[in-house]
Amino acid sequence: MLAEVEAMYADTQRETGLRGMSPAVRAAMGKVERHRLVPREQQAAAYANRPLPIGNDQTISQPYIVALSADLLAPQADHVVLEVGTGSGYQAAVLAEVVGRVYTIELIEALGRAAESRLQEMGYRNVEVRIGDGYAGWPEKAPYDGIVVTAAAPKIPPALVEQLKPGARMVIPVGADGFIQYLKLVTKRADGGYDEGEVIPVRFVPLVPGKK
Repeated sequence: MLAEVEAMYADTQRETGLRGMSPAVRAAMGKVERHRLVPREQQAAAYANRPLPIGNDQTISQPYIVALSADLLAPQADHVVLEVGTGSGYQAAVLAEVVGRVYTIELIEALGRAAESRLQEMGYRNVEVRIGDGYAGWPEKAPYDGIVVTAAAPKIPPALVEQLKPGARMVIPVGADGFIQYLKLVTKRADGGYDEGEVIPVRFVPLVPGKK
């Protein structure tokens, strides 16, 4: 199966410049079976380089964006990473291939539980799923070596910055729904502040806060 998945990704890698990313991320993209993380009716398109609907008005991100988000973290095998927006579990699976531990939080319970089940079936024992408000992060497991946010926030959530280790990175799409959004790389400084830079324009579903 691994050879089949790698072959299906070959065109996507050529199209998007995936081969310019780290060997660890490229290997992870070849290992993760995306067809197991999309609805049955979307499986024929599972390896196309585009987002796909997964229900509840949510999408699974295109492979290039998932790879780019992981690569921008400069992941290491001993890192502990937080993902905000579990969705189908695809980004979590890719991260689980390149870091030691992944904590992932999803507001929509049906999606979170389904992703948790799939990830367990696929053998990812280093991923833990929580149902909750992504804006608040997962402070009990902080601080993190990296954070990936898979939905667009109107601004960078202070709680997530607080949960980063000094020098750690966060990848997050920023911008209002229906307006220009940018994937941003945020690096936490030793003084608790952060530096940010725009990477590429993107289009994500909005990051929705939980009920207070």
